[in-house]
Amino acid sequence: MLLAIATLYASAQTNGSNSPYSRFGLGNLKDQSQGFNKSMSGVALGFRDGNRLNMQNPASYSSIDSLSFIFDVGLTLQNVNFKSQGNSINAHNTTLDYINAGFRLCPGLGLSFGFIPFSSIGYNFSESKYLGEHFNSGSAITYTNSYTGDGGLHEVYIGVGWNPIADLSIGANFGYVWGNYNQSITQTFYENGTVTNTSNGLRRQIEADLSSYKIDFGLQYPIKIGNNNTLTPGITYGIGHTINSPAHYYNYVANGDTTKHTINQAFELPTSFGAGMAWNYKNQWKVGMDVTHQRWGDCHFPQIIDDKFVSTTENYKNRTKIVIGGEFQPDRYHNKYLRRVQYRIGASFATPYYKVNGHNGPREYGISAGIGLPVSNNINNRSVINIAFQWGKSVPGTSSLITENYLRLNVGITFNERWFMKWKIQ
Repeated sequence: MLLAIATLYASAQTNGSNSPYSRFGLGNLKDQSQGFNKSMSGVALGFRDGNRLNMQNPASYSSIDSLSFIFDVGLTLQNVNFKSQGNSINAHNTTLDYINAGFRLCPGLGLSFGFIPFSSIGYNFSESKYLGEHFNSGSAITYTNSYTGDGGLHEVYIGVGWNPIADLSIGANFGYVWGNYNQSITQTFYENGTVTNTSNGLRRQIEADLSSYKIDFGLQYPIKIGNNNTLTPGITYGIGHTINSPAHYYNYVANGDTTKHTINQAFELPTSFGAGMAWNYKNQWKVGMDVTHQRWGDCHFPQIIDDKFVSTTENYKNRTKIVIGGEFQPDRYHNKYLRRVQYRIGASFATPYYKVNGHNGPREYGISAGIGLPVSNNINNRSVINIAFQWGKSVPGTSSLITENYLRLNVGITFNERWFMKWKIQ
């Protein structure tokens, strides 16, 4: 029921973005992290634990505890500040981050399924320009371009993780991605601040309903060093492919004429690679580092270039993200509550996957911190409330573009229930 509600909610929400940069490509990309690793900036590829889900590397599902049914849900409250040439404005959003579940099917084989956003589009801004004086009346002539957009992609998935031999685990997520893509540009001419009666104003609009498959593979191999240390390398691979959905372009002009152009298979998902390493010391210290690379430079997207509607790789580039994070839990079985709390911290850096007016888009910097609060009562002593605080900054390739600073509060709940315990009566 909650998965169905999440799907409906995802279609109705504002997609959690007010960024003008979401007009490029498929929009602002979601980090797809979960409650346990949001406060570690999303580090995940080498992490595996029997009492929590890690959908970023499906090989980790093989470690799910045999007694557990794990259900995980989270949301984010966000405040973003936009700055450009001395101007500043704030925007607020609340979004659903993810909702998923998992359990063990049999020894060495785990299953997970759920919903998670993939990208978001949401912006509304304008720019004005002075053209000069009218040659007869001497009135000031200006025009304004208004840019609006909304949409984004969402993903539902089902994944399996298998431990076929020794400590080697492999896994795969099989997903269905869908969403909409709506962008428009409206141009209006003014004479002394009043819309001209003879305006050659126009409106250009691009629309698309997208749907496609998405497949990601993962591998993990824990290496025990002595009695207390474990090193776990993890790698992932995502299949890039064309999205079999058309994009439609409508050109509306002042005299009422409308032209329509359609490009079939106008979008693509990138091939992606990821590699990470996690270190676990006595289940007290867990530290990891991930590097992911997405081949956005090979992907086609619809654009208007020289008044032509084309699907092109122009203005797109490959994206690399580096994440480091760690967790400290003094003693998960201690009778003192504070010693069972999980303390986390992380940092991240990512390059852009698009260009703006010939300049590189914004580089993304972020730091995060948070805690995992165990739930302890007569009914449940395995669930966790995860709270994370994130600060991030998007720095564009030139000072003339917009700089973004954001603060996020992430709240997630991991329900860990002993559904599969066998009771015995003596």
